[in-house]
Amino acid sequence: MGRPCSRRRFLGLAATAPLAVAAGCGGSPSGQSPSPTPTASPSSGPSSGSGVVALTRARSYGAEAAAAMRQAFDLLGGLGSLVRGKTVTVKVNFTGWPIQGLFGRTPGETYVTHGDTALALAQILSENGARRIRFVESEGVALPLEDIAAAAGWDVRALQAISGVEFENTRNLGSAPSYARLAVPDGGRLFSYLEVNRSYADTDVFVSLCKMKEHATAAGITLSMKNLFGITPNSLYGSEGAGEDKMGYRGPIHGRAEGWVRLLPGEKPGFESQAVGVRVPRTIVDENVARPVHLAIVDGIKTIRGGEGWWNAGIAPIDTGDVVAGFGALSTDAVAATVMGFDARAAHYTAPFETRENHLLIAEQAGLGTADVTRIEVRGLRIADVRTPFRSSSHRWEPTPTLGGPGCPIG
Repeated sequence: MGRPCSRRRFLGLAATAPLAVAAGCGGSPSGQSPSPTPTASPSSGPSSGSGVVALTRARSYGAEAAAAMRQAFDLLGGLGSLVRGKTVTVKVNFTGWPIQGLFGRTPGETYVTHGDTALALAQILSENGARRIRFVESEGVALPLEDIAAAAGWDVRALQAISGVEFENTRNLGSAPSYARLAVPDGGRLFSYLEVNRSYADTDVFVSLCKMKEHATAAGITLSMKNLFGITPNSLYGSEGAGEDKMGYRGPIHGRAEGWVRLLPGEKPGFESQAVGVRVPRTIVDENVARPVHLAIVDGIKTIRGGEGWWNAGIAPIDTGDVVAGFGALSTDAVAATVMGFDARAAHYTAPFETRENHLLIAEQAGLGTADVTRIEVRGLRIADVRTPFRSSSHRWEPTPTLGGPGCPIG
């Protein structure tokens, strides 16, 4: 389980957060209760500022990562007007089970959301008046999300000490009596709607907090937009079939090419035989249109290249030493992809999208913003200051022998 919120640990993470000290381990003032769960449909992200992205330096976690995140939000103009008095849902990235360290590093230093970035974000949200802060992820294991977070090395007790913080494993209905149906307003590319845990609908603000990684299996890169692949519950979209106790990975979204033949909730008929490199990128865009991201945060402080998790051959540690954040997921991902040494507007089936469509281009066509970094205002560091190519002459891309299948932990 998570470590106690010791004075040394709190002061390290809250070194740049004077209001958090008064609140007690980053919590909001006593007596402030979480807001009631809103029932409105998901609102779109703020249009102003979506073409502005902050880029800040952090070479380690703890106080340095917290300071980098705080600086990034300040460069964006602050979070107060976005989150004050609101329910904020934070989609993190826990992929694969069991969660494990790699290369002598912790899971958060390699391929899952780091607990220190989650704790720093919760403290900042609380300072800015957020009344309810809900961490969510659909992890195909019969454990509450706080136990999964503890397995990933998070300081769960420190997070729980912040007023209004809660956790939900959105692999199925969870604590709600019914699923929410998120319509894809433009009709969708692969899905016209998605059935999801109500946490993704009953919220005022939606945040994507993720790692900066390549995605060898199906997407080329996995950043704040790809992080939404995990909003679909395993109980409806998983490889074990439909059922509240089902926990299979999301192979059926990959389609018939991998042996899956079931038409999924909201799926438009006629696309079942499309390749995984078509289905997954289009699904990513449908998810982002249906459930807009209000704040995207990409952690490149310490990560991996060559794949998205421990099951990929040829992965290796890499550190870009930066945090990328913005109010538009597409523009944020475009800057992050450029930091990784890629062309965010690369043509379909070219690096890093060798066997697939470029979901960033599809997102542009869907009206989610721009992936053209020449049209994005980057505040803080210059991209050239932190550019760290994920591909080199000694680390060339090779196709993944198997893009998933029954029993594979990805998706």
